[in-house]
Formats: sequence, structure tokens, C-alpha cells
Amino acid sequence: MNISTSSGKILLFVLLIIVVNNTSITKNQFRYHQNDAFGFGERLDYKVKYGFIVAGEGYLHVLPKAEYRNGRECYDIRFQVNSLKSLEWIYRVRDWYSTILDVQGIFPWEFEQHIREGNYKRDFKAIFDQENNFAIAEGKKYKVPPYVHDIVSAFYYTRTLPINKMPKDTVFYLYNFFKDTTYQLGVKILGKQTVEVPVGKFRCVVVEPLVVEGGLFKSEGSIYIWLTDDDRKMPVKVATKILIGYVTAELVSYRGLRGPLNSKVN
Repeated sequence: MNISTSSGKILLFVLLIIVVNNTSITKNQFRYHQNDAFGFGERLDYKVKYGFIVAGEGYLHVLPKAEYRNGRECYDIRFQVNSLKSLEWIYRVRDWYSTILDVQGIFPWEFEQHIREGNYKRDFKAIFDQENNFAIAEGKKYKVPPYVHDIVSAFYYTRTLPINKMPKDTVFYLYNFFKDTTYQLGVKILGKQTVEVPVGKFRCVVVEPLVVEGGLFKSEGSIYIWLTDDDRKMPVKVATKILIGYVTAELVSYRGLRGPLNSKVN
């Protein structure tokens, strides 16, 4: 069958459109990462203790309503810690963080941090161009690895991993961007332990984030996190050393979980 010159040009034009469109789809193809740990509406509340004294309160909250970035559905996750007003004459804390986390890929599009601890103050915001691997912060553009994290998104990503199947002393690494640098963030598996907090007793996996910079606290020492030994990997306890000594955060309430807590000891 003969094809006329004009018909051939039309066919070529159609083929070019298909090629261009396929290239565009490939360029915008992001990873899919399985997440059975958390979802919209999860709210975790904590009491913060300094020794035996309740010194503050905090929460981790995945807001119920989706955000959208680059046409993609995202979690809007908030983390906040406040000292009790009655103790602010000793040491005042007003810290809050937020991250916009891609639902399908579990990587961040935006990160924001506002730290107020005593006389210490820090504000930071980053926008992540995950398609072209850039972070934009404080008016500057930085090349970053694919699917780079902020410290909050790194924590939620860790919750999706099979850490309860990893041998003790396993260390895995994530890339964490902060200020103007990409840091290698190590997470060490310390083993398993049963721990009791105000909402109950849980079998847990204990992990230690090997934080270099941009952490959840202005830390002077190690941070330990107890995550439930089940698919939720819900954080029930955190212990760390800050400027005024050792501080622990214990879970006092939770709601909106993605599924059951099979690690809870009846």
C-alpha cells in the first residue's frame, strides 16, 4: 500500500507526538514506595519529661486533608514541642517543623523548621525539586541526590522500612539536606525491647538516628527512639540529651492509625 508524502508527514508528526509525550511521562516518573505504617489523620501526642518532671508536650500529626505539589497528592505532616508555661522561667521551648511528603513515593517537596530553645533561635525552609534533584533554600539552589530527605521525612520514611526484620547493629543510611549541605544520616538498629508508656506496654524496635545536623532537637548526645514492633512502627518513646540534661518523650494518646497495633501487650 502506497502512502502519499502528505500522509507520511502526518504519520511522522503523530509518531513524534507519541515520542515526546512518552519522554515527558518518563521524565516525570517517580518511584512508588510501599507504606503500611501511617496515613492521613494519624495523631500522636506526647508528654515531655525532664527527669521525673513533666516539662512539656508535643505531637506528631499527619493532617487529614491532602496537599498537592506538582499535581501529586501529599501528606502535610506537623511536629511540635512546647515547654509548659509554668516552667518557661527555667527554659522555654517552642519548636515546630513541617514537611510536605509525597504519598506515593514517600519523599519531601517542602520542609520548614522554627526552633526556639532558651535564647537559641533558628528558622529554615527548603523547597525540593525532586524531578531535577535540586534543593532551594535561602535564595540559593543546591544539587542533591535523588529522593533526598529532610529530617522529618527521613523519620517517616524509616517507619515504612522493615526495621523489625533487620538484625541488631544494622546501620542503614539516608540522605538528609539541611541549610546548604546534604548529610548522610545513619540509622542504627539497637535491638528489641518491651517498654511501658502512659498508653500501654509495647514490644518495640529501638533505633538510634546518627544525626549530624538539622535534628529534631539541638542535641548534645545520642537520640533513641522506640518504634512498635509491627507494621505501624509507631514511636512510643524518645530519649535524648539536650542543653539542660536528659529528656524523654512518652506517648500519651494516639488516633487515626492506619491499622492495628499488634505489638501492644495486653
